[in-house]
Amino acid sequence: MRVLGVDPGLTRCGVGVVEGTAGRPLRMVAVGVVRTDPGSDIAERLVGVERGLEQWLEEYRPEAVAVERVFSQHNVSTVMGTAQASAVAMLCAGRRGLPVALHTPSEVKAAVTGSGRADKAQIGAMVTRLLRLDAPPKPADAADALALAICHIWRAPALNRLQQAHEIARRAAAPNSRGSGAGSPSRSPRARTRKGTTT
Repeated sequence: MRVLGVDPGLTRCGVGVVEGTAGRPLRMVAVGVVRTDPGSDIAERLVGVERGLEQWLEEYRPEAVAVERVFSQHNVSTVMGTAQASAVAMLCAGRRGLPVALHTPSEVKAAVTGSGRADKAQIGAMVTRLLRLDAPPKPADAADALALAICHIWRAPALNRLQQAHEIARRAAAPNSRGSGAGSPSRSPRARTRKGTTT
């Protein structure tokens, strides 16, 4: 499986491509950052993010895209820009028919380091070790993007099994729903009978 990890941001949008399967050594294909000018109009910056991500999708042809799930309780202006960049990443993937997975920062940290409270340095160190790199990727946004891709590759089998279980349950419940719907008209004759006795 080849996964494009996206650490969304307007000024720096981290991107990293990792290839491999759960339980086997992983390989870094590419890593980098899509940058936009902080002084430019927001719409122009989003177009820049879109163009940059399209180039990565076109060149590396991932099978799935993993994006960091955005949430914040503090800096609203920052999280808005991050959310907008995240939406652009999902749009680019959806336009190509690629599956998109959202992972929270704590999920990524736990998957890569074993601790949901790991700091940037610990994430960079583990990414370097897992991908057998000579040095941690810079800037941290790039390392985070690789961590997202690693997290998704490792979690994908479990997520697929969960999705299959939900689909089986949905299909099993469908006949019951149709059956209950078919029986509902039986109340109509009783209603007409009661109406007839009262007149």
